[in-house]
Amino acid sequence: MAKKILIIGAVALGTKAATRCKRVNPDTEITIIDQGQFISYGGCGMPFYISSEVDSINELRATSANVIRDPHFFTHVKDIDHVKIRTKALEINPQEQYVLTENLDTGEKEKLFYDELVLGMGSHAIVPQIKGVGLKNITTIAGLEDAEKIRTHCEKGIRHMVIIGASFTAIEIAVGLADMWNIPCTLIKRSKRMLPNLVSSTVSDMIRHDLEEAGINIVAEEDVLEFAGDDEGNVCEVVTNKQRIKADHVILAMGVKANYELAEKAGLKCDPKYGVCVNEYLQTSNSHIYAGGDLIAIKNLISGKEMHLPMGSLANRQGRIIGTNIAGGNPQTGLETFPGVVGTWCMKMHKGTVAGTGLNEDMAVKAGFDAVSINMEQLDRAHFYPEKHMMTLEVVVEKKTRRILGMQGYCADGTAVKARIDAMAAMLHVCKPALHELSIAEVSYSPPLASAMDVFNTAGNVADNIVTGLGEFIKPAEFDALFEARDSNNYVFVDTRAGQAPLELCKKYPEYWLNIPLERFNEDMEKIPADKNIAFICNSGTRAYECLLKFKRGGRNAVNSSGGMQAMKKRGKKY
Repeated sequence: MAKKILIIGAVALGTKAATRCKRVNPDTEITIIDQGQFISYGGCGMPFYISSEVDSINELRATSANVIRDPHFFTHVKDIDHVKIRTKALEINPQEQYVLTENLDTGEKEKLFYDELVLGMGSHAIVPQIKGVGLKNITTIAGLEDAEKIRTHCEKGIRHMVIIGASFTAIEIAVGLADMWNIPCTLIKRSKRMLPNLVSSTVSDMIRHDLEEAGINIVAEEDVLEFAGDDEGNVCEVVTNKQRIKADHVILAMGVKANYELAEKAGLKCDPKYGVCVNEYLQTSNSHIYAGGDLIAIKNLISGKEMHLPMGSLANRQGRIIGTNIAGGNPQTGLETFPGVVGTWCMKMHKGTVAGTGLNEDMAVKAGFDAVSINMEQLDRAHFYPEKHMMTLEVVVEKKTRRILGMQGYCADGTAVKARIDAMAAMLHVCKPALHELSIAEVSYSPPLASAMDVFNTAGNVADNIVTGLGEFIKPAEFDALFEARDSNNYVFVDTRAGQAPLELCKKYPEYWLNIPLERFNEDMEKIPADKNIAFICNSGTRAYECLLKFKRGGRNAVNSSGGMQAMKKRGKKY
């Protein structure tokens, strides 16, 4: 008798598990149910449909061969036995191994029995319990229907959009509205930093400046208290604890929460913060029930702690593993495992792309590591190649062991920064790399694509210099603070760049800004006042570091601004 496989949820994880299972073991009988109208669509592409970069919503539902992934596609092309849409799971009975379902159109209830059950119910958008949240033109971004509503309103004309939250989706929508629709947009967030659980304050400043250059109004450290409406029940204002902001459309993009309630009622072990608990085989506390995607709590391989990482790419990888395991395992290797994640991500913005993997400094400290983060700037390609961009990389390191805990990056060339972050992600996933492994990592080289000493390797070298104590480096924000307090802290700022730019700053701040290019530093070092504190800066940090070492050999101490003027410019800082 054929093994009965029942799958709840048919967006990413469920359909991937079903098709993989059928390929490995065609004799299984597979039923997929989903309470929505649309299945197997690219939810992460919704911001780009809203922006009109993706022209048709059906492109998010189609294969690369432009075939719509609907129930007919899965039953007639992928050989899935039954696909039931608009069908809601009401109850899971693990003892008798069935799921009670309801047809949302007819109200008909049915028990679907299984040998193996897969839970792929995903997550739901967080909706705050705020006065006026039910007004018209306040939407989440939970599904294709939401994306269609927002796109339609953009086409009809929006005077001002307000987005609540600063998630990936929130930022991507804001950028799309500004770039493609030229719609004034305000993004309201409670935290001071952008993506505080992912990036450092330095990279956060770069994200914020990028968005502001697109014309997006960032409102930070404010709470939304109320949505005000007009006489027709449409939202017209967002009221915070500090101001009233006009809005004729509001998007709630405050993150998501796993839909684990059904699993919890069935007695499965769940984490109330992150979702359903699973083992390395993606089995729940009941060995005949599997779960993955946005639904589950997943182990962070660096911190060792549980986390929630709602990403379509992750759901697809887990779906394949579940599909293999419910089919009986890989014919060669048996059951497959998913040990956890290091937390890798990327996001396209207005002028640049930001990406990261592993822990940022705050996360590392919270996890118990004695950590430090080091930011640096270098060209993504050979300096003599005509097309090139300055790339930011920030490495998070455990001081004593020199173990790398994470990396973040920002660059105008998204492919370039993604490549470096992905390389680090691979290292973090398979081992506990130290700085030396980063410095000597073998990466491909060609002048149109990279430098002979790649920015990836240089990040390791810079971090090594700092952790080893070869120089006193300060972060860009620390340099800002020193400069702002220049009237009282007795600092002089030594600019080691050549050219006109440092001369202009010397004219502007004659008492505080001194220009001694690296090429003349040996001869002119005595011009640096002996009774002053000294902070060095250059374009990217390299020239200033060399001057700092020469200065130290002369018996004096100083600090060097990591990332130099490039980091300042990316953060929107002007002197």
